[in-house]
Amino acid sequence: MNTSSLPFAVRVCAVSMLAVMAPVRAAEDYLHFPAKEGAGKGAKVVLIAGDDEYRSEEGLPMLGKILSQRHGFDCTVLFPAGPDGIIKPADHVLLSNPGALDGAEAIVMLTRFRSWDAAAAAKFDGAFQRGVPIIALRTSTHAFDFQGDHPYKKWNWNFGDGEWTGGFGKHVLGETWVNHHGAHKVEGCRGIVEKGNEKNELLKGVSGVFADSDVYTATAPADATVLLRGEVTETLKPDSKAVSGPKNNPLQPVFWTREHKNESGKVNRVVTTTMGAATDLLNEGLRRLLVNSVFWGLKLPVPEKADVTFVDPYAPSMYGFDSERKNFKVSELGLGKALPPRAE
Repeated sequence: MNTSSLPFAVRVCAVSMLAVMAPVRAAEDYLHFPAKEGAGKGAKVVLIAGDDEYRSEEGLPMLGKILSQRHGFDCTVLFPAGPDGIIKPADHVLLSNPGALDGAEAIVMLTRFRSWDAAAAAKFDGAFQRGVPIIALRTSTHAFDFQGDHPYKKWNWNFGDGEWTGGFGKHVLGETWVNHHGAHKVEGCRGIVEKGNEKNELLKGVSGVFADSDVYTATAPADATVLLRGEVTETLKPDSKAVSGPKNNPLQPVFWTREHKNESGKVNRVVTTTMGAATDLLNEGLRRLLVNSVFWGLKLPVPEKADVTFVDPYAPSMYGFDSERKNFKVSELGLGKALPPRAE
């Protein structure tokens, strides 16, 4: 509307009406990190943050920044966030921009007991059935807990029927939720390389892996290649001693790979680790192992020593229920924005 020839009062009224009529742009509820030049060659990686304990909403954006800015992957990070852009980890239904999964060439996920609607779950299934690699962290062993007659109920962590017993975690990733093996928030996890697998390409440049989240009880499937086992430590400090007694005999697997043939006949390269809290990702060795996993999953050459330096300052929250940053918006995690230490 051209208002220049109208009287002043009428122009004010017209402009006000146009402002009211203009659509309100939704707040940012997902992140896109365009690829810089790099060995990732612009491959599209979708990272799914969706847990209410281990602060995936802090850790996965940081990892997406490294993958995009250091290695040339095109990264999109999805969240449990609504139109207001506020991250709501305890809302198990929310998943922002599931349509991004239509173009995913690899998935990195840290989810826990999600109950997405059927349409969002179908987007994930579409990527899965295409055979995209899946790198699954921590509580992804118990990623789903759909209610009622949901079409993807067989993915539930406690599903108890036939080959899908144990759900997506057991059938695809190799394990479902069992228990805490180490004392939660007391005992840490030191990664011990599996004997005989020291030369595995995923371990290039990897050393000193330590996680301050505890070891999970787990049994890797027979077709898995175990790369790390978790030595339970007395404290959450990397230099702490191993606990004595049966907890470390035998050591539990904490990082493995496998190849899974899905219902469509495609093969997904799968990486599963029971580490992955946002605080765990302060560890350089673990970050490098996860970056290497994306290269391996996409059948790209694994770097000799991948650059995993932080793109922006990173001071993650300690894990725990109801420990998320309150009223924290997706837009606060964009490129060029630091994740500052908690004020409280």
